[in-house]
Amino acid sequence: MKIAAEHVEVNCLEADIYDRLLSLDSSHILELGCGSADITRNIATSGIDRKITALEVDEIAHQKNLQISDLPNVTFGLSGAQDIPLDDESVDVVFMFKSLHHVPLDLMEVSMREINRVLKPGGLAYISEPVFAGEFNEILRLFHDEQVVREAAFNTVKKVVDDGLFSLVDEVFFNTPLHYENFVAFENDSIKVSYGDYQLDADLYNLVKQRFEQHMGDEGAHFLHPIRVDLLQK
Repeated sequence: MKIAAEHVEVNCLEADIYDRLLSLDSSHILELGCGSADITRNIATSGIDRKITALEVDEIAHQKNLQISDLPNVTFGLSGAQDIPLDDESVDVVFMFKSLHHVPLDLMEVSMREINRVLKPGGLAYISEPVFAGEFNEILRLFHDEQVVREAAFNTVKKVVDDGLFSLVDEVFFNTPLHYENFVAFENDSIKVSYGDYQLDADLYNLVKQRFEQHMGDEGAHFLHPIRVDLLQK
């Protein structure tokens, strides 16, 4: 296993990756850290007989998700990965989309053991994490440097594989496109978020804005965000 790849030639949406790696129809799927449920919606509506439990630790996002009325096969819950409110061996596939590094450091391994507990024998855990590299990351790290937590997330996944809790089925690196119409869109998506308390003084705010606007063109700002996926099997 490796935390990053020297050269990544695949540029695609993440859906292209999990659709290639996984067969999700007729499955009970658990998504940990579902956020605004955008990926949840895609998974719920693009297959057959998919039952989804989507958990989120941020109460503001969770309350918004509870207002969703057109996804009858999705159950939303308020919970962290370290305490999953599901029975043992009740889930076929677990997803964590860029959320393991948000788990407190001392609870990352606990969370992976919880994932193992709820997975059926032979079940799969799809763990995607942003790689600490790229132009978008260089802007983000000005006010929210995630190097330590991203390294901890990788080391946790590697440890549970080395310990035999999971086997590594595949490790995939790809770039996913990010697009922002303007700085306001970036600010709303990355700074003014309910799960973070980012306090930027005027100088730092202006620096972030300046670095972002260096990437602005006629059609907004475009980035390629490097991602690593570890597909694990119980």
